[in-house]
Amino acid sequence: MEVEYYRRAAAATVGRTVSLVDAPDGWFIKGGADAAALSLALEGRTVAGVRRIGKLLMMDFGGPDKQTGAMLGLRFGMTGRLVVDGHAVIEKLEYSSAREVPEWRRFELDFADGGTLAVIDPRRLGGVELDPDDTRLGPDAFGLTADQLASALEASRTALKARLLDQRRVAGLGNLLVDEILWRIGLDPAREAGSLSGAEQDELAEAIRSTVAELAGRGGSHTGDLHLARVRGGSCPRDGELLNRRAIGGRTTYSCPKHQR
Repeated sequence: MEVEYYRRAAAATVGRTVSLVDAPDGWFIKGGADAAALSLALEGRTVAGVRRIGKLLMMDFGGPDKQTGAMLGLRFGMTGRLVVDGHAVIEKLEYSSAREVPEWRRFELDFADGGTLAVIDPRRLGGVELDPDDTRLGPDAFGLTADQLASALEASRTALKARLLDQRRVAGLGNLLVDEILWRIGLDPAREAGSLSGAEQDELAEAIRSTVAELAGRGGSHTGDLHLARVRGGSCPRDGELLNRRAIGGRTTYSCPKHQR
C-alpha cells in the first residue's frame, strides 16, 4: 500500500532527465547489474512514466538520442522509504526509522533540473533492478476480482494468510494488511486457502479491495482498526477476546479466536 504513495510522489519526476545515478551499495542492486550498468542505462534518459504492480514501483525511461527505452524497478521491503526532491513521502514506517543517516541512502537519481529521487533503507531489505520481470506477479490487490482471487486460492492447502502474502498469487498485500482484512471479515489466517466457499471468496475479494482503499486514504497499512491491538496480550477491538499471536507463513500474525473461523 505504501508503494502506491511512492508511485504518486514519483510521478513528479516524469519529464525530467537523469544527470547522475548514485548507487553506492552493490548489495542493493539486484538482477546481476552493478552501479556502472545503472549509470549507463539511465543517465541522459528522461522519465517517461511511473507505474506500480503490487509492491514493485516501476519507472520507464526514454530519450530522443536513445533507440530503446529502459525500465527501473524499485522495491522497498519493510524498511525502505522514498524521498523525492528532499521530501520523505512517508515519514516513518512500522519497522523502520524516521532518521536519514547518510549510509542508509542506498540509491539516488539526480535530475538536470536539480531535483532528486532517493531510496533510504536502514536494513537493506529493498533493492533496485533494471528491467525486472513483472510477469511473475499476481493481480494487483487494489483491483482484485472475485475470479482472480478464486484462481489464487483454488485447491490450495496452504494457510490462507500465507497464500495471500504470496506476491505471485496476489500482488500488494503485506503482513499488516492481511491481518486487518481477515480480522474484519472473520476468517482464520491459518485456515486452508482452498477451503473457502464461493460466498467467502466473494466476501474476501470485496474486503481486500475496500480495506486497501480505506487504509490508503488513512495513510497506510499501519492505520488499520486492529493495528494498536497487535501487541503481546492485546485484545480484539471488536469483542474483547485475547488475541492469538502465531507465526503463519513466516510472519507474526494476530487474530481473534472468537470471531475468526
